[in-house]
This record gives sequence, C-alpha cells and structure tokens, in this order.
Amino acid sequence: MRNPYDILGVSRSASAEEIRRAYRKLAKAHHPDLNQSRPDAERAFKEITAAYDLLSDAIKRARFDRGEIDADGNERPQAHARRHYAGAPGGGFQFTSNTGGMGGFEDIIADMFGGGGFRAGAGPRKGKDISVNITVDFVEAAKGGRHRVTLPDGTRLDVDLPPGLEEGGKVRLRGRGAPGTAGGPAGDALVTVSVRPHPWFRREREDVYLDLPVTLHEAVFGAKVRVPTIDGSVLMTIPKGANDGTRLRLKGRGISSAGARGNQYVTVRLALPPSPDPALESFLRTWRPAEYNPRKPMEGN
Repeated sequence: MRNPYDILGVSRSASAEEIRRAYRKLAKAHHPDLNQSRPDAERAFKEITAAYDLLSDAIKRARFDRGEIDADGNERPQAHARRHYAGAPGGGFQFTSNTGGMGGFEDIIADMFGGGGFRAGAGPRKGKDISVNITVDFVEAAKGGRHRVTLPDGTRLDVDLPPGLEEGGKVRLRGRGAPGTAGGPAGDALVTVSVRPHPWFRREREDVYLDLPVTLHEAVFGAKVRVPTIDGSVLMTIPKGANDGTRLRLKGRGISSAGARGNQYVTVRLALPPSPDPALESFLRTWRPAEYNPRKPMEGN
C-alpha cells in the first residue's frame, strides 16, 4: 500500500480529528454503492479504509512513524532507539522518536477514547458503531426483502430488511462495526434507509394511496379494471357514475406493520383522450344535462 498519509491527503502532524474528517470525505466520494459505474471505486475504497485503519490506531500510527511497521502493517527490523538512562545503572529510561515522544502519543489515544485517557491494561472495550446509508425502492421498503450492503471496510453482505421501513428507518447489524479492544466485542453497523419516491404510490402511515386514470366511458358506465398494488395488479370495480375524485378502498393492500396491514386507497381521475376525439366532440355539442350545474354550491359565495 502507498503511504497512508498520502492516501488520506493529510500531513504526518495531522490530528486524529483531521484524519477522521479526511476519511469520511474520501469514503463518501469512493463508496462502491455510490459509484457503481466506476470499476476502480471498490479498490480505492479499500485502500482508503486500510489507510484509515492504520492511522486511526494510535499505536499502529506511532509504530509506522518510527519505521517499525510498513504501510500494510508488516513488521520491519526494529529502528534504533536512543536510550537516556537516569540515575544509577539499571535505572529508568525513555524512548524518543519522530512522533515527539510518548506525551503526544498519549494525547492521540486520549482523543480516540473521548478525552478519557488511556491506561495500559485497561479492560475490554466494545468497538465503535459504524453508519451505513442505503437507498431502496418504495416497494422494497414496503414489503421488505434482502438487500446487499457494503460496509466501510469493503465487505459486502446481504441484509434482510423488515417490511414497512420508512424514510430514515434503521436496521442494526450486531457485531459488524469496528473491532473491540483488549478482547472486547465488535460494535454494530447501523444501516439507515432512504426510500426512492414512486411514480404512482405514496404512503401515509400504513396506508398506500394511488391516483387511477379512467376513461369517460368507464366512469359513466362502470368497469372492472386492473389496479397496481405493492403486491402486483388486482382487479377492481369502478362503480357506474364514478366522478373525478371518487375514492375507493382495497382492504388489506397497504403496508404490513406490527402484525396488521393497512389499506390501499384509489382515487378516480377522469382522463380524456390525449388527442381530440371527433365523435365525442359531436356528441357533446348536442348533449345538455338536465338541471346539472357542478358549481352551484359556490354561487352563493
């Protein structure tokens, strides 16, 4: 692997927060799910993640800076360290390196653990949770199903999404986060779901709404027509004399939630032919409805 500082575009003196910010920016720019047209995105993403894995670990970073390990974390012959003895022979000594000594090293570790400091021999710590964002279709969010997710380390896995997910819904993948320290368990991955708008369906809680275009003939005389639902099309009866705005219900065709299921509401929308119809125009020139004024309720205002 290339120099991890060069990969993340930070200097050797960069703080832990600067390294985190650089990683977030680059990971978003090269995430495979967001760059499916780029065959090199996955390779670049793995390289960025490997660089962050080394530099976000204060111990690995210090060892790399001292030349004890290479960019891939492999051991190198130990670099020569100067020892400064104090007092009588066998007394205490300290190491110096190009990182500025142990004081700066401890500051980096303290920052990683929220400023609480670090003690050698500290007990097991659970790894940090990580966040993953995915976008799914309306029907997939409504019905649930298996979706492939790419974790920040480049691992791809199939996740079972529960039915009824809404915009911003989350799915927790236990043990798929950052590794723990000192034998602690791994953190979790929190998958946040965004839902693509559907060209026909819209959702309100557990109910699905749909505007259904019908012809003048179907509205006047009634008809049986195919209506799309999240489970596929079904046959529905348009009652005779249905008006524009008439709302019909398909019971149990909505979203499943907590063992129950919502409905689908279908609103009739009158649709005239896309181009003038001479026969219809001829009929309407001579047809006059008796005692029919659809604006009558408005005329008193």
